[in-house]
Amino acid sequence: MTPFIVLALLFGLLALGTPVGFAMAFSGSVGLVMVGGWGTLLGILQTAPLSTVSAYELITIPMFLLMADLVLLSGVADDLFKTASAWVGRIPGGLGMATALAGAGFGAICGTSTASAATLSSTSLPAMIRQGYEPKMAAGVVAISGTLSMLLPTSVALVIFGLLAEVNIGKLLISGIIPAILVTFTIMATIYFLVWQDPSRAPAAKSVPWREKFALLWQVSPMVVLFSIVTGTIYLGVATPTEASAFGAFGAFLLAIVKGKITPSSLYATLLRACHGTCMIIMILVGASIFGYFFTLTHVTQDLVAWIGSLPASRWVIITLILCGYIVLGSFMDQIAILVLTVPIVLPLIKTLGFDPIWFGVIKIVTAEVGMITPPVGLHCFIVARYAKRPVAEVFHGTFPHFIAHLIAIAILVAFPSIILWLPITDGALGSEPGSQ
Repeated sequence: MTPFIVLALLFGLLALGTPVGFAMAFSGSVGLVMVGGWGTLLGILQTAPLSTVSAYELITIPMFLLMADLVLLSGVADDLFKTASAWVGRIPGGLGMATALAGAGFGAICGTSTASAATLSSTSLPAMIRQGYEPKMAAGVVAISGTLSMLLPTSVALVIFGLLAEVNIGKLLISGIIPAILVTFTIMATIYFLVWQDPSRAPAAKSVPWREKFALLWQVSPMVVLFSIVTGTIYLGVATPTEASAFGAFGAFLLAIVKGKITPSSLYATLLRACHGTCMIIMILVGASIFGYFFTLTHVTQDLVAWIGSLPASRWVIITLILCGYIVLGSFMDQIAILVLTVPIVLPLIKTLGFDPIWFGVIKIVTAEVGMITPPVGLHCFIVARYAKRPVAEVFHGTFPHFIAHLIAIAILVAFPSIILWLPITDGALGSEPGSQ
């Protein structure tokens, strides 16, 4: 009975708008008092916060957040979109495809999906509207393209999953690259299909001379270098993910200097945003640690794994139900909150069913992308609606074809695990973090 009371308290606090970290810490503390008394709670409070924040791999999070903020400051998103639209703009739905490519390119050097969605909303969305694109289609493309940063090697979400699941973070970051390419082409194929159905949805853009196309490629070369610094050093084993994240943050700092965007005030604001984001995530992890101790003492996870393991159902049915549950949760909860709430419970079950934790981590993140565009609280749709000054219902309508296409992409990734696991398997020289498995 105690676990149900504590879970009801947790969701009640979240419904009242309590920050996730504090809600988990408070409800977990109440549960620990109910189960083991004040002595148990005080003993855990003396050790859990320090053990959580002292993890060496945790340095990756502030570095990736700082890298993302410096990339935003440099204004490189405009260059990415201009280059992509110059090369694919003449294809039916070309500007929409350019938005997807810009989302992938920007996501490769900016690990936060909300920042990516906001940036694309202010750059590519106005260009599509000026070109005569159907507003709901343009808004839908921007909302879904902003999610691509969750899969690429600077992804904060993948780092948090790696910390919670205690898997090799380097392998986890690398494993998202091929799925990200698949999802990008899924978005582009969906755009092409929609325009094939009704060409009036996306008028063709003007052709761009070849000389200008190659000149624009040169403009985005610093971003290619920055992406290579992070991804290449991890894959080749030159650096651990923590070291690569620091290289990436320094490279983004140099990029902002070259672009002439660094001033004392802008640098201070950028550092402050990265600190705020880091503190928020650390508080969530500390709260999750306290809540996790409660689950351990009450044997909730073990009992759940034993119960599901005894069900006369295929493991594929169970994983399908888990992913459907993640889509439902993603429609009204923050993705980091979902990670810290569910991974400690679901991961032991995933291992019992014989699935690879790294494979599941990537599948979970792709499923999270779907949640970011699913009503009633698909966060990316609200971000795009605010920037585009369009009704949020229109944005949700525009994302529906991408919702269906993403389900197909998830089915492909589930059916063919090697799409996710091929790169981690072939990276024999990969460096490992202290404590990574």
